[in-house]
Amino acid sequence: MARSTRERRDTVLRAIVADYVHSGEPVGSKALVDKHDLGVSPATVRNDMSALEEEGYIYQPHTSAGRIPTEKGYRAFVDQIAQLKPLSAPERHAIETFLTGAVDVDDLVDRTVRLLAQLTHQLAVVQYPRFSRSCVRHLELVPLARTRILLVIITNSGSVEQRSVDVEEELDDRDIETLRVLLNALVAGLELGELATVSLAACGVSAQLRGVASQVLRIVAETLGEETDSRVVIAGTANLVRAGEDFSGSLGPVLDALEEQVALLRLFAEAEAQPDSGVSVTIGTENHHAAFLETALVSGTYDSAGGSLAHLGVIGPTRMDYASTMTTVGAVARYLSHFLTR
Repeated sequence: MARSTRERRDTVLRAIVADYVHSGEPVGSKALVDKHDLGVSPATVRNDMSALEEEGYIYQPHTSAGRIPTEKGYRAFVDQIAQLKPLSAPERHAIETFLTGAVDVDDLVDRTVRLLAQLTHQLAVVQYPRFSRSCVRHLELVPLARTRILLVIITNSGSVEQRSVDVEEELDDRDIETLRVLLNALVAGLELGELATVSLAACGVSAQLRGVASQVLRIVAETLGEETDSRVVIAGTANLVRAGEDFSGSLGPVLDALEEQVALLRLFAEAEAQPDSGVSVTIGTENHHAAFLETALVSGTYDSAGGSLAHLGVIGPTRMDYASTMTTVGAVARYLSHFLTR
């Protein structure tokens, strides 16, 4: 008997959360009975709501008003999600089509964060892939002027970086081609720490080209160093602003904290994925940062060829469609892994 009562109250709680997320209005017992097939009388539902309120899962914001979920209620709701609703075929096709058009890692990350914001209607955050063994795949040198060349650096992550290099000596097309061949032979496949061991003199680089080659190697090393740093990009700030009524105070501290990449990376690091879905949900005070105490974070991880795991997710008010958001975050993470590891 006790178990059936607990199950019934869990059903009532799920109905309250679902209705409140949809409407943003406190939920009353009559509305629950009218809308949901609970199989019990209105009096029983009122008793269940009173019990849930005593247990701290819901509360009554105003006298004579309905109930709304507490942070504890949202947590219980998320923990009770046994199976996430799969994406529809059109949704899967839309994700794949949108990400397929990316031309490099920067474009792929940009497309991913915008896609997450559009699909979830929340603020989206994507951490750049971290390549602990980032190395040079290919270098290209393009003449711009007699004393200026364009250096194109392609890494094993698929990142394409362009740098302008001013040189003291005038270089003709033959010099640039000789330099391109020599440098690719020297640095292709080398990691950041190995670039310092390259001896230009021992590798047959002429004295005339040695100064330019040193400049190029220095720029390549700087580029690889930048790629191993953690960076995050965000999109959908307007979605968070539109949800401002769900926050008791100003959104200023939240928006300020979003500019601190360290704070976002700490949120990701502290999140633990749920074993069934591979998606993590932290709610309210579970986010150990003062600015995010009224927010929820739904995050996942993705992998990349030769790299370590990186995070992506969405941040929004605790009044969030958790089931749909968890499904979308998990799906986008899997697609991103697929594109990066192909």
